[in-house]
Amino acid sequence: MTNLAYTTDPNDAVVPDAAAMQALRPVPRISIQAFCETDGVAQPIERAAEDRRMAKAHVKVHMGGIQTAIEFYHTAPTPNLIIIESRDEPRNLIGRLEKLAEVCDPASKVVVIGHHNDVSLYRELIRFGISEYIVAPISMADIVADIAKIFVDPDAEPIGRSIAFIGAKGGVGSSTIAHNVAWTLSTLFQSEVVVADMDLAFGTANINFDQDPAQGIAEAVFSPERIDEVYLDRLLAQCAERLSLLAAPSTLDRIYDFDADAFASLIETAQRSAPTVILDVPHVWTGWTRQTLAQADEIVITATPELANLRNTKNLIDMLRKLRPNDAPPKLIINQAGVPKRPEISPDDFSEPLGVMPLAVIPFEPLLFGNAANNGRMLGETDAQHAIVKIVHEMAHVLTGRSEMKSKRKAGIGDLLGRLKMKKKSA
Repeated sequence: MTNLAYTTDPNDAVVPDAAAMQALRPVPRISIQAFCETDGVAQPIERAAEDRRMAKAHVKVHMGGIQTAIEFYHTAPTPNLIIIESRDEPRNLIGRLEKLAEVCDPASKVVVIGHHNDVSLYRELIRFGISEYIVAPISMADIVADIAKIFVDPDAEPIGRSIAFIGAKGGVGSSTIAHNVAWTLSTLFQSEVVVADMDLAFGTANINFDQDPAQGIAEAVFSPERIDEVYLDRLLAQCAERLSLLAAPSTLDRIYDFDADAFASLIETAQRSAPTVILDVPHVWTGWTRQTLAQADEIVITATPELANLRNTKNLIDMLRKLRPNDAPPKLIINQAGVPKRPEISPDDFSEPLGVMPLAVIPFEPLLFGNAANNGRMLGETDAQHAIVKIVHEMAHVLTGRSEMKSKRKAGIGDLLGRLKMKKKSA
């Protein structure tokens, strides 16, 4: 509840202590929304948003206190941080914060700016789960310092979630889906997203996003001693307002053999820089791909409805269950369903031996995907009203925990894996 040191100038304006401000680290790519009752609180927050240490953060200031926030979040996603000003008495404040909690994502952090210097209230708010309680009046430095304290603690776990996408075979569209989900997360939820193209030899993210950056992921992996948020920021290519790319060089002038932990520091640094990190993992089985999948917060396997894809998906899921015994199984996307004249496995028969239901079944739509790829645009930019774009939106909601997968009645058992064994015996 102690404010950062500051002084006043002869005109009584608040001036932050220069040494204290210099010690603050940059705030990562997070979304912040403030709900203020007075100009005396709103103005310092607006000034804080303009500070260089807040350059990566997206800040929006609303006039109105807790009730405005409650009404707002009935229909809008909650950001990484909510700042609430309240002049309520302590007893009323707790009750209204309970109503706010009912419409907020559990992962969102909350800072309360109050007008009562009450230690008992501070302790009660901390027990309630509030990240910090600040007593007005506040300075711009107070805001930056408290945000940095919450999100930049070097001992804290990374704030960002990593979602790893991998194909059951090459050419199943895993990268295309990963890139479109990343773009959708950044535009639909107004949230910062970093895409890491980990296929250094044959990556396609730079083509899909119509980018040609001079540097990218290779510089970070080959110089691990240099990796920090500042260096990473220099390597990122801006694809959209809230979407950044660590592009692969996509050249063959180097041999891309890495140790198992080669990408670990890079991914951890990226997670400190953005709320969501999309890992576009190539279809290879090496120590570093295994380690990347083992450590990711969420895994998405893309497969086409064919027998070899089923075998590979089953092998991946079985291995990941051993590597991640306390985690949910990977999400499954069945892509390119309904190719004319191609014998296919139905979604029910494909998913049943795996023990997972598909997150999405994406139909074969070469015109939409071809136009998007050839123009370096995402599906949502090509045809925002297309049914597949709506499927991608649903996937984005599930992968971020904003909604749950819809359950589906299981079909009859299909002994597809048995057919695999029969083929092996006859070979």
